[in-house]
Amino acid sequence: MFSARVPNDLRPNSLTRLLAARRAAGLEVLDLTESNPTRAGLNYPSEEILASLSNPASLSYDPQPAGLLLAREAVAEYYAARAIPISPADLLLTASTSEGYALLFKLLCDPGDEILTPRPSYPLFEHLAALEGVRVAQYPLRYDGAWRIDFEALSSAVTPRTRAIALVNPNNPTGSFLKHDELAALDRLCATHSLALLSDEVFSDYAFSPDAHRAETAAGARESLTFVLSGLSKVAGLPQMKLGWIAVQGPSNLRQPAFDRLEWIADAYLSASAPVQCAAPDLLRLGREIRASIARRAARNAGAARQLFSGGSPFRVLNCEGGWYSVIEAPRIRTEEDWTLELLHHGTLVQPGYFFDFDREAYLVVSGLAKEEIFDEGLARLARLA
Repeated sequence: MFSARVPNDLRPNSLTRLLAARRAAGLEVLDLTESNPTRAGLNYPSEEILASLSNPASLSYDPQPAGLLLAREAVAEYYAARAIPISPADLLLTASTSEGYALLFKLLCDPGDEILTPRPSYPLFEHLAALEGVRVAQYPLRYDGAWRIDFEALSSAVTPRTRAIALVNPNNPTGSFLKHDELAALDRLCATHSLALLSDEVFSDYAFSPDAHRAETAAGARESLTFVLSGLSKVAGLPQMKLGWIAVQGPSNLRQPAFDRLEWIADAYLSASAPVQCAAPDLLRLGREIRASIARRAARNAGAARQLFSGGSPFRVLNCEGGWYSVIEAPRIRTEEDWTLELLHHGTLVQPGYFFDFDREAYLVVSGLAKEEIFDEGLARLARLA
């Protein structure tokens, strides 16, 4: 009766079951998986955010497939403040980055075509692709003190059915940024094989320190058709506002036909709401301080993890350049699942590496959004389990 694009087995995993049982029993849980900034105890300018949603223009329905011009201009100004020139004419608004992927898969792929995605990385790629009848093949990131794309493996993974290469910059959860030489190599590879480049840059504002070798964005002059994705969820710490965007970049002979077709697809959905589009200039302005608060906490917690697990600790914190997460390599005296279950029995929730497709054991992923005292106590409990 049901489509093969949705899973048959929706039973919760062992970690989810234990978490539900613990919460039902009223037992303490220190959550080091928090991904929702609105629940992280940060200060939000609540009155100003609510006032931004009272724009009278929201009462008038003006369906624009690419999004309202004032909102696209506000997004372009956000990029201009980072010295990234993106024209409002190259921006298409969506309800979220996830919807952005869905539109791009529709644009680029026929059923059975494939997208190359990084491993380890964001675990939602496979689900979003499956819902569009698209296959996901993975290319590895290698770690030798820093994360790098394995270009030999990536090139070998390209097939006649490959339509695009996706990247997350910085990567989630490794926090590794793309470097200029890597971006140039990706651009050449995509141009050679007539592939699109999809660059998810939702965490790009959250670098811990400057680096001249870092490619902060794939926007700009490219040989290949390039799509840059981001949104208010991370840029302004406002996931509930449901506004994302796609910046279409690349050669003009590809960029405009791609944008026209993308706009045609978006016209079938018109999913970005008028109130949030009208509020976008204010929300992006207010988001600067929210973003700064998130960045301070994420950087502080990443530093605390490195300090705790330095020296002779059996745990190792992998090098992280930014983002919201830290990756901890644990002793292989337990599997990742056993580590997470045992730690949850001690009242602390972390994520196992296999959630993000790490190719070997044993890695644990923790969120830097957690309050400092929760973060420190949660990691102290982990340290005591070694």
